[in-house]
This record gives sequence, C-alpha cells and structure tokens, in this order.
Amino acid sequence: MYLNRNKNTTSWGNYPQVDALSQFIEREKDVNSLDMTKKLIARGLGRSYGDSALSKSIVNLEKNDYFISFSNEGILECTAGVSLESIISVFSTRGWFLPVTPGTKYVTVGGAIASDVHGKNHHADGVFSDHVESFRIFTGEEILECSKSVNPDLFYATCGGMGLTGIILTVTLRLLKIHSSYIIQSQTRASNFEDLMRLFEGSESEKYTVAWIDCLSKGEHLGRGVMISGEHATYDDLLGTKMQENPLKLCKSFPAKIPFNFPSFALCSESVYLFNQLYFNKPSSELDRALTTFDPFFYPLDFVSDWNKIYGARGFVQYQFVVPMKSSKKAIQEILERVSDKGIASFLAVLKLFGKESEGYLSFPMRGYTLALDFPIMEGLFEFLDELDKIVLDANGRLYLTKDARMSADTFHKSYKNVNKFKSVVQKYGCDRFFKSLQAKRLGL
Repeated sequence: MYLNRNKNTTSWGNYPQVDALSQFIEREKDVNSLDMTKKLIARGLGRSYGDSALSKSIVNLEKNDYFISFSNEGILECTAGVSLESIISVFSTRGWFLPVTPGTKYVTVGGAIASDVHGKNHHADGVFSDHVESFRIFTGEEILECSKSVNPDLFYATCGGMGLTGIILTVTLRLLKIHSSYIIQSQTRASNFEDLMRLFEGSESEKYTVAWIDCLSKGEHLGRGVMISGEHATYDDLLGTKMQENPLKLCKSFPAKIPFNFPSFALCSESVYLFNQLYFNKPSSELDRALTTFDPFFYPLDFVSDWNKIYGARGFVQYQFVVPMKSSKKAIQEILERVSDKGIASFLAVLKLFGKESEGYLSFPMRGYTLALDFPIMEGLFEFLDELDKIVLDANGRLYLTKDARMSADTFHKSYKNVNKFKSVVQKYGCDRFFKSLQAKRLGL
C-alpha cells in the first residue's frame, strides 16, 4: 500500500474538486494497513459523475485488479478493482459477456455494485446486482461475506449504497453466454416523445433498447428522437459474411484523445442544434437493421477518451432522473419543454425504459422512464435544476445518485423511500463510523 496526495481530485463531471489523500490497496490484506482515523470513501476508475466517490481521504482500488477463478457455467470471481473492459477483453472471446453494462466499460466491478448500474436491457434483465452471486466487503472493522442469503441486509444496502457500507474486495458474478461478438441493431426515427414511448412499449421483447432525444426540439416535434434496439447475433446470423469465420473475435476501437478542456463557447446551443439536426436526419441506410460490434452499440462515448473535457474547465453535471410509468409522459414532456425554452444545450440526451423496481435500498431504477441530460456548469444552472427536481418529485420520481452533484438533502429523503432502512444497516455494521463521501455529507447520510 502507498499514499498519494492530489490537490485537484475530481470525478468525471470535473465538479466539484477536492484536496484528497489517496491510499492505494492491491490485496485484501492491505485493508489492515489503512488509516481509519479519518472517514474514507472507496474509489475505482473515477467514472461516477459527481461527488459520491470524493472525500478528503480516499481508498483507491484501481490496482486491486485481478481474476481469481472462472467456471464453465460462467461464474467469475475477481477483485473489485477489475474493470468491465478487462472482463470483456478476456471472456468475450470465450463466449461470455457482461449480463448488464452501463454506457462505459471503464468502470470497476466494485463501482458497478456501489452504483448498482443499469444498462439498455434493464426492462429484461434488471440491474448489475441481480447477477452478483456474492461479494466480500470490509466494513471498517471486519471482512464479511455477503449475498442474498448471507448478511442479506448488508448485501442490499451495498448494492446502490455508493460505497457507504465499506470497501468491496472480491466479487462473484454470473456472466452471460453469447455466440458471437456482434449485435443486430435497428434504429427508428420518432417524430415526438409520444412516438418514442410507443416504440419503447412495443419493443419490450427486444433485449436492448435506448433512445437519443433532441432536447432542443419544440412544439409538435418536442422530444423527437431515434430509437435504437438490439440483440446478440447468433452464428446463424453471421452466415454468408466474413464474420462467421471467427464469430467471437473482439473488435476493439482505439479512442481519440481530447488533450485539453474546450473553451466554453464550443458547446453552445447552436453547435448542439447542428449536431441534433445531423443526427436525427442521418441517411435512411444508417437506420437499416445491421450487424455492429460491442463498442459502437454499448459504448459510443468511449470512442473519445476524456470526452468530459468538451464541457470546459468548469465541468458539467449529468441530470438523470426516473419517473414511474403513470406520470412519465407528463413529467418528461414538461422537463423537455423547460430545457428547450431555457435553451440550455444538452449534448447528451438519453432515454431508457426500466423494468421492475430494484431491491437495493438506494438503487435508482423503478418501473418507468429514465432520462439523462448533460449540462455544462454555468450561472443559474443549479437554480434551474432545482425547478426540474420539483417536477420529478411531484411525479414520484428520483435522481440517480451516481450522476448527482447538487441535489438537496430534502429532495433525496423525499424520493428515496428506503433511506431509514439503509441508515439502520450502516449503523448495525458500524460502517457509518468509517465511511463518508462529500455526497453523503451533503445529503445527510
């Protein structure tokens, strides 16, 4: 174990920044050498957007990165610092893939549990923790085994618990059997938000669904977008193509790198408007049902390394919320109207349909629609987002903790119904005496 001090430690949104002392651990035994006199928070690859993995004292797990065992049934045991990218690189060529993956592969397994990440297949396959067999966690005083049957309260508090129950050390995970490294993708234009909802609700038999939304559209075209759906291709789907020669060949992309922060004027409403026009009006040939690979389908943003720098030195916040089915249309349309009228450019606007409510006490998904919007930090933004919070609360929705950097404690406690159950678990196991983040302090956790 070794130490490192960084005066400008930040997460993916580059907001906020904190002076932090990081303790790096490589093996389970290293937890015995941690300085537990100051409250800590675990951190993986720094891909949470706000302040959930920020503190003045950080335990960095990126070097705790190795595989332990793998069975013919697809059961993988690894350390918590293993990245999703590593799992894909090693096991997809053997016919196994992640059962659930977020929009970037550069996150750790431990981080995926702490955020209880979801993907384009939540309506079909739930959250990441639904596929976790067990994990070992250091609560600050002892290392405990957790599963849905062993210490289940700690298991469900940890899944989506934003690292506040301790340091996840090892994980046993069920992978998904695949027959090729290709996806059959279809894309369909929708002229407004109602059309998008119809497309989603008519595509629940598809394994993967997601939509891009033009958040600057107005009037009868409010919420227009492109619906994207996909399935894993079988060997038969590759017949007659060169892909059938090596169906499990992994096609890797080599991301471009942004070397510096963009000036603030680069990502203005005019540039986003132009991008939206080009994307929505892409040639019809690009919308046809076609074979594609993992990276462009699951991880399009990973094509640009450090893409967060396009938002400039002040950083950005991602505003992601979910609202239940019965109030989705009204709430999302109202939020899209507010964003469009305000003229605040959101380069990224992604809509997904969630399945059943997650079991983790602080897990984000519920049955309904979730929309993610990116906003560069500017004067008046947080006040505007407070207005959107009220719409979400009135619709009985909630915000995603992994993306959050500014939600009020009042909004959090009103929208997460199992907060007291979560607090009782961290008190029962004594985790609250050792672990806290900037987010936890802000939200009263």
